[in-house]
Amino acid sequence: MKSRSNNSTPAHLLMVDDNKMGLNARKSVMEELGYQVSTVSTPAEALERLSKDHFDLVITDYKMPGMNGTELIKRMRKQEYVIPVVLISGFVDALGLNEANTGADVVILKSAHEVSNMVRSVRSLLRRTSAKKPAASQTAASRTAAARKQRA
Repeated sequence: MKSRSNNSTPAHLLMVDDNKMGLNARKSVMEELGYQVSTVSTPAEALERLSKDHFDLVITDYKMPGMNGTELIKRMRKQEYVIPVVLISGFVDALGLNEANTGADVVILKSAHEVSNMVRSVRSLLRRTSAKKPAASQTAASRTAAARKQRA
């Protein structure tokens, strides 16, 4: 994951959802708040974008064809992306989704409070991670090399 070079650059968010209307609505809200937002409609597209571009945070839906949001998060973590993830789902209660069993930093139930919860969570996660970010940018290759050195 590449880090931002300075704090004046708006955070770059990647949003993943196969529901274009929900995706566009969330994107509009976050752009109005000053974030730079990229969207994709599948987890496979998300993994491709993550390998090429810098993102500060990922917001993903849970239920999508081919791969669900939890599987996306597992693949991200396996590839050593150190990016906060917000998982949004209408199935939080029914499936017992939570941060511990999904790998997400925050799990949000789709509801009337979804947008305010998403905004609050994004702000909190970005504040928390900006304090921990390394000064130098890291690519996927440099992350992997650093991880191998630590294990050796």
